[in-house]
Order: sequence, then C-alpha cells, then structure tokens
Amino acid sequence: MSSLEPAGALLLCRAEPSVVGPAAQLLRERMLLTRAGREWSVLVPEAKPWLSMEDGGGEPVDRVLGGWAGALAVGATWPVLALWWDADRSGFTLASGFRRPVGYEWLANGTPVGEAEALRTFAARLGLDPVLDLQALEALAKPDTGDGASDARARLLGLLAVLTRAGLTLPAGLTPGEPADRLREVARIQQDAQQVTWSGWRDAVHAELDVVEATSVGPWLRGPRARLLAAAQLAAGLPLTVHGLRRRSGGWTTAGALLLLHGALGFAYERVRAARKAT
Repeated sequence: MSSLEPAGALLLCRAEPSVVGPAAQLLRERMLLTRAGREWSVLVPEAKPWLSMEDGGGEPVDRVLGGWAGALAVGATWPVLALWWDADRSGFTLASGFRRPVGYEWLANGTPVGEAEALRTFAARLGLDPVLDLQALEALAKPDTGDGASDARARLLGLLAVLTRAGLTLPAGLTPGEPADRLREVARIQQDAQQVTWSGWRDAVHAELDVVEATSVGPWLRGPRARLLAAAQLAAGLPLTVHGLRRRSGGWTTAGALLLLHGALGFAYERVRAARKAT
C-alpha cells in the first residue's frame, strides 16, 4: 500500500490572497484560500472530482489539477503550482502565463517518471537558485535507494523544502499525503482563511478588474496594446476550449473559457468600466 492517501491536491499561487481570490472565483469551484508564506497563497479544493472516477464519471487528479492551474495562470502575472497525489502516483504541474505547463511525477514507491529537463525548466520559471536549488531538485529525480525514505510523499516534501527558500511556508498540516478532508479542516481554521465561491460572472469580473487595474498590467487595458492582447487571448482561447470539450476535460475547457473571457473584456473594457462607474 502506498504511503500516500488515495487522492488529494493543493494549488500554490505565487501571489497574495487578495490577488488570488478574484482569479480563483472564475474556476467556479469551491475552494479554501489562505496565506502560505511571503507572497504565496494556497488553495485547497473543497470538492473531490477525481474521486468520482470510481463510477466512471471523473478525471485523474493530475488532469483536473493541471487544468485548474492552467486556467488560473493564463490570465495572471504569477505562476501556479499544482501538487497532486493518489494511491499510485504523485507529482506537480507548474503553469505560468501562456507558456506550456511543465510537470513531473513519481510512482508511489518513489520511482521517477519524468524528464530532467522539466526540473530545470521548473527552477528557471520560479527564479530558483541555478546551483543549490537545482541540485536539490535533481536529487528528486534519482531512483529510490530501496529503504522507503524516498517514496512519493518524501519526493513532494523535498520539493516543498526547496520552495521554502523562495518564501513558501505552508501552514502546519497542509502536507502532501494528508487526506482531502484533513486538508480542508486545516485550511478552514487558519486565521486568514477565506472561502472562494462562485458569485456570478458580473461580480467575478468586477473583482478581477479591480485587482488587474492596480497591477503593472493596468496600462494594457486600454488602447492598441489592449486590443492586440485581447486578440491573442481570443485566438488562443477558442482552440483550447474546443480541445477541452472534445476531451470532456473541465479544467482545459475552463482555461479556454477564461482566455475567451479575457479577450472579450479586452475589446469591451471601456464599456465595462463605464457601466461599473454608473452603478
């Protein structure tokens, strides 16, 4: 039996909770949000869509979390790291902007299943130390010594240890391998915990606009640059949505829908902004 519980997941965002919350609403999933160190936040899913695989109606946890990470990161200026595990495997997916997500996984006994290049790309995109941090990451890609000290849980904990040097500090108890129910309870009792729920497109879009206007992306919301960015988002969002619908993948469908939404807002921003002021 694996040392990991049947299935679980965490979404780590390199941004403050006040920034992550509005963006996470657009996933239309119930989640708990809390701080996870300096300029980091963690989202704990309240639903468990991967568990419905037992009756043939769900998706693997890595596919679900990869879709969510991509959907969150595609319209943001900060990266999203999805950690996931089940009884047979564990791994991560890093999404950042329009770039292709990078991921790695291990079998339950710690056997690496991935390309070393993925770990180097991971370190570069997060701005980790190209020597010390990369050496620690490459050690996670070495075969298990056979003593059980390098199983799947240990590999994810080793990954988190590297990220502590980048400011990540998960609340005690939010640990890979813990049952999903336990993760939710730990997140819920954090002092700054907040529940992310879907409040409708109008409230979600207004909340995200407030956040975006206050960032360096603000100048891109008007004029020729805004229209150019909007066109690129529409061009990328349409095929991604079609791909998600064909594969019946909720995560990738959401990512494509968010791109389409951002693109449409880019063209209609001035009208949306005027309507907000009028109300």
